[in-house]
Amino acid sequence: MSSSLLFNITTLSYMVSMLLFFAFMASRNKGVGLAASGAAYAGWLIQTAAILLRWKESYDLGHGHAPLSNLYESVVFFAWTIILIYGIIEMKYKYRIVGAFVVPFALLGMAWAQLGLSSGIEPLVPALQSNWLLYHVITCFLGYAAFAVACGISIMYLIKERHESATGGDGQAGGVMATFPSVRVLDDLNYKAIMIGFPLLTLGIVTGAAWANYAWGTYWSWDPKETWSLIVWFIYAAFLHARITRGWVGRRAAFLSIIGFAATIFCYLGVNLFLSGLHSYGGK
Repeated sequence: MSSSLLFNITTLSYMVSMLLFFAFMASRNKGVGLAASGAAYAGWLIQTAAILLRWKESYDLGHGHAPLSNLYESVVFFAWTIILIYGIIEMKYKYRIVGAFVVPFALLGMAWAQLGLSSGIEPLVPALQSNWLLYHVITCFLGYAAFAVACGISIMYLIKERHESATGGDGQAGGVMATFPSVRVLDDLNYKAIMIGFPLLTLGIVTGAAWANYAWGTYWSWDPKETWSLIVWFIYAAFLHARITRGWVGRRAAFLSIIGFAATIFCYLGVNLFLSGLHSYGGK
């Protein structure tokens, strides 16, 4: 059995999970919701096995590196971290319906990786031949995943708030909205997800600077990727500052969370694919 086959099964599992989550929203059937979460977690376990198998395949080919070195591998790992962060938040706070707005991100990543990207295992370029690769990539993508979860929750918040405004505040009257937590809970979950992601992104930037010094002899060179990482950091720093000192909650916080995730995606994909720089190898 190859890692590619397991990744295909993972993609199918996330698709089933997403469809079940949508059915859960429509039916409010707890069994359907449990099955939706189960499909997501099963896909995550299969994906974990696939990542480990791909790592072994790299050694079998004589390359011997963690599967985090190109765009295909990073997208797959991003999907894995999204489900991981979602699972942590669901298990801690017990709001399963959040999966309906988070699992699609993981599915989209896996579908793109399987259908649109080259999955070949290649040797590392010299700049990537360092243990800093693991430290930097893992911390950054865990932070990105937390921001993806926060974005999904923020979309839920805006939908819920709009519904409550249209119905005069009777948000629990029935229908799909009955499966959503209250806007107060959604706002708090958005904040908690960003509180997970921000220190991880900070650690990712720090390890990236240390790696840059190891690889190129300088901690910071204002490479496009570095610049956009700093922009993302400032957006989420502004979110936390505004919330803590000025009491920014609700719609403004939700919009800022979505803007932050859009900037995160551009930092991750846009810079690699459209701008040239020291990180251009990430687009391979």
